[in-house]
Amino acid sequence: MQEFFANVFRYPRYLISFSLGVFYNAVEPLIPLLKNPYTAVALISAIIAGFIGLVFTMQGMLGIA
Repeated sequence: MQEFFANVFRYPRYLISFSLGVFYNAVEPLIPLLKNPYTAVALISAIIAGFIGLVFTMQGMLGIA
């Protein structure tokens, strides 16, 4: 039984390491774009626009007024 709980307690560490790995691999190609001011503004604007679009989509899907 002790081995079972030891195995269960490993899952949060796996989830954190997996999430950080996905985040790092998603952000790593975008880092060079932040060195040029024009592409940095475009990248930040695209991220904000994507977030706003996601918020409006979720509000529409959930019926939140």
